Amino acid sequence: MHNQPVSKTIKRGVLALAVLGALGAGGAVVVQQNHAAAVAATAPAAATAAAANVPAGVPVAAPMISMPDFSVIAERNGPAVVNISVTGTTKTAGYDRGRDPFGDDPFYEFFRRFQQGPQRGERPMPSHGVGSGFIISADGIILTNAHVVRDASEVTVKLTDRREYRAKVLGSDPKTDVAVLKIDAKSLPVVPLGRTSDLKVGEWVLAIGSPYGLESTVTAGVVSAKGRSLPDDSYVPFIQTDVAVNPGNSGGPLFNTRGEVIGINSQIYSQTGGYQGLSFAIPIDVATKIKDQIVATGKVAHAKLGVSVQEVNQSFADSFNLATPEGALVANVEAGGPADKLGLKAGDVIRKVNGQKIVASADLPAIVGLALPGDKVNLEVWRQGKSIELSGKLGNAADRVADVARAGDGAAGKVKLGLALRPLDPVEKRQSGIQSGLLVEQASGAAAFAGVEPGDVLLSVNGRPVNSLEQVRDLMAKSEKSVALLIQRGDDKIFIPVRIG
Repeated sequence: MHNQPVSKTIKRGVLALAVLGALGAGGAVVVQQNHAAAVAATAPAAATAAAANVPAGVPVAAPMISMPDFSVIAERNGPAVVNISVTGTTKTAGYDRGRDPFGDDPFYEFFRRFQQGPQRGERPMPSHGVGSGFIISADGIILTNAHVVRDASEVTVKLTDRREYRAKVLGSDPKTDVAVLKIDAKSLPVVPLGRTSDLKVGEWVLAIGSPYGLESTVTAGVVSAKGRSLPDDSYVPFIQTDVAVNPGNSGGPLFNTRGEVIGINSQIYSQTGGYQGLSFAIPIDVATKIKDQIVATGKVAHAKLGVSVQEVNQSFADSFNLATPEGALVANVEAGGPADKLGLKAGDVIRKVNGQKIVASADLPAIVGLALPGDKVNLEVWRQGKSIELSGKLGNAADRVADVARAGDGAAGKVKLGLALRPLDPVEKRQSGIQSGLLVEQASGAAAFAGVEPGDVLLSVNGRPVNSLEQVRDLMAKSEKSVALLIQRGDDKIFIPVRIG
């Protein structure tokens, strides 16, 4: 027996073949503290009196904060949190598991899209799963996670009073991981909904669910961050908490201390599949917006900008003369798409969208994806050392626009990057569809160390298109610490930062 490295992954909180109970119910409540509250109530006066006797310049301790009592929330909101059991049939692709570097990691399918093993045919397999949900209207509308009811042929909802109902999936949205169910019942208990915008970092929150089949489990913690973007192609600005959320909590509610739902427990970050202090919830503001579309039309429409972006690290910030390594670096613009019509170009750095700051590149899809097709968009963009503004309309994420290559010419030679470059010949242009740029014949030194490979096509340096060796040399002479090379590799375009200082 030997030890293998464990992959750190974001994992969905569904526990197969477990029994999920729930706690929760209608009516917002204000939580009152116990004896410690009396101590806290006198703390400000005591602190003021103590401060009078403390010499100037000596810091005074903050008033003591008491622990909240969650028992009222757990008691009153319990009946509105439900158990969801799912049965269905899935098709197994039969990929060669010997090539699976992640073992049983649920995100293997995500990586398999980029490097597939050999297929051995598909075959249907029965599937079973469980999750949680919560009732938001007395006539039987229920919110849960989309992945809880994925591939479901039958969904059963069980209330805390042991009544069971067959549920209809009104719709689900994988991009936000929100699903809406409907059961045929009336006068049901409901949970009150809060506003994520009112939530503060450090605020106490409460999760209710059935981790590992342990029904009616209540866990509490604090909000660690808001608007957390995760690298999983999601449109969700997650709420990060340290609440103990494990497989089985998925789809359950996250409450504030007023007994209002402010999130749906969705994902965990784990090395083992169990709780490790990082859990993520879908903001209820996002979930409600998706629910309204599903109830009205049965489907969800997302906007798109039509760009592929990369993270702005310090090397890119140095290359583009940015004061801070923030924003979304545009690697490719979909020809004929919304971004193309706005005037966005590869090498632009998107800094703000409709006044909202873009810090990490994942912030961009979280903002754009929650807008509607046709919505107006205003972008603050950093281009060639200065800030510009672009305005236009967003497109529909369901639309697909074919890529179109740009034209150009070239010359041959070698530069200090360690790259041997030459123009593409007519046959290469025709076969690749690339009409502009320089072919990398050899890569060594700093460029090879950064990841540039023979066969790549150099399209631009620091956001400026290059069609000749002279252009590359001129741009290199103006760079001090690093350069950002836009490379075409196969069908993909990527920016590669190369340190030269």
